[in-house]
Amino acid sequence: MLPRVNPTKTKAWKALEAHAAATADVPMRDLFAADPNRFDRMHLRLEGLLLFDYAKHRVDEQTLSLLEQLFDQCGVSEGFKAQLAGDAINETENRSVLHSALRSSQNDSLMVDGQDLRPGIVRERERMLDFAESVRDGRVRSTSGKTFKHVVNIGIGGSDLGPRMAVEALKPFAHRGIQMHFVANVDGADLHETLLLLDPARTLFLVASKTFTTQETMANAEAARTWLLQHLGDPAAVADHFAALSTNLDKVKAFGIRPERTFGFWDWVGGRYSIWSSIGLPLAIAIGAEGFRQFLAGAERIDRHSVEAPFRQNIPWIMAALGIWYRNFLGAATHAALPYDQYLHRFAAFLQQMDMESNGKSLDRNGQRVTYATGPVVWGEPGTNGQHAFYQLIHQGTELIPSDFIASVLPQHPLHAHHAKLLSNFLAQSEALMMGKVEAQSPYRVFEGNRPSSTLLFDSMTPEALGALVALYEHKVFAQGLVWNLFSYDQWGVELGKEMANVVLPDLEGDGPIGLHDSSTTALINHVRTLSSKALSV
Repeated sequence: MLPRVNPTKTKAWKALEAHAAATADVPMRDLFAADPNRFDRMHLRLEGLLLFDYAKHRVDEQTLSLLEQLFDQCGVSEGFKAQLAGDAINETENRSVLHSALRSSQNDSLMVDGQDLRPGIVRERERMLDFAESVRDGRVRSTSGKTFKHVVNIGIGGSDLGPRMAVEALKPFAHRGIQMHFVANVDGADLHETLLLLDPARTLFLVASKTFTTQETMANAEAARTWLLQHLGDPAAVADHFAALSTNLDKVKAFGIRPERTFGFWDWVGGRYSIWSSIGLPLAIAIGAEGFRQFLAGAERIDRHSVEAPFRQNIPWIMAALGIWYRNFLGAATHAALPYDQYLHRFAAFLQQMDMESNGKSLDRNGQRVTYATGPVVWGEPGTNGQHAFYQLIHQGTELIPSDFIASVLPQHPLHAHHAKLLSNFLAQSEALMMGKVEAQSPYRVFEGNRPSSTLLFDSMTPEALGALVALYEHKVFAQGLVWNLFSYDQWGVELGKEMANVVLPDLEGDGPIGLHDSSTTALINHVRTLSSKALSV
């Protein structure tokens, strides 16, 4: 089980509060001036993969020492060991958390509740990868015998954000003869606009829902099935044009999908951590089995690093500690993820779910309301687009916004002159945020600086590198949850809105008395009913 430590009661927390007050007015440019070797001591390198620079942060050796003590006193190391051992650390759902096992190359037994999980993991992975290769090389074909040109992933949340982000990020490695599409929103516009792009005779739909009951996903899947049958006419075509990523075999079969085209995963795989499972099928189709294995290998390298490296050499733990420093001791409410890589344009949206769904909690592991800040608001946009949108606030606004700058030394396109310009902006922005500009003819041109940032500079954004990038943030988020004494792997806050939507829907679709709601909701339902009935009567 996980430790249950109120972080504010630890000696390290109290020392960090005093330390923050004592160093609040020390600018980073003075820290650099006083220590020519600051970068040497505050960067980490994983050879052949990435360089992590955290020198541009409002920390010194004492800060890092106290944060290390905080991690020790809150049992972060013990928490990681409990997760990897298969303990049911998701206690509110009585589940283990073993997405890391999906990318492990080890052959030793992984026993949970008396069952070795390794054989099942390997078997399902190989089934999924074999199907992906069959779609790519044309062994799997449509009802009419044509190869598939379009693959549409229908899911939502982790069944959409992860594979969509990864497929976009690794587009340079993709099979260009197969176009990947993603539909998530229950807003019919999402599916409608996608269907306009498709050739029904050459389209494969992937329905991603563990329970095969997710409202948004099943509404889109059923509409896609109706569309397909309208164009192809043959009910048997569903079996040739659909596959399922689910564990509910009865509902999958009732939908018309064959068992051999159903790929499962386990209750110890949370949605926002499921890209490593069969939910990664869209990525496997895009980049192939070997590319997917490299993606897993990159994550596994970070898994080993996060468990084996001591605090000062541990990249995700340093990332987590810095986040806690700003969130709890310097009052930062948000965190910006700024990839200088257009292929990573969906990364911030993916990271929002991973972080905010995991640590957006106000009850600790003892069931007590926390008295300290927990998960930050996570947001971002690719550079240089963001520079012409919101960087003004980061540079001169009243909010302290720690930022992660993410880029690669080598581009995945041939326009190298563009890449030099991109990297010049990438490097200049973090330097400007740190240094500022204190001498200017106008006060409006003064930049205070002292705005913190980390730099994650990858050698090249390969499948291995993307796997490593995702795993870095996974471990960062979990380490922060351990310090904040949270259950990071449940998401009960997602459920209430779903339940209430099921109550509102009959009132919207019906014409009888409206059920019990607050006066605002009742009035809005009436308004929708009135306009909808008028539109239908025209």
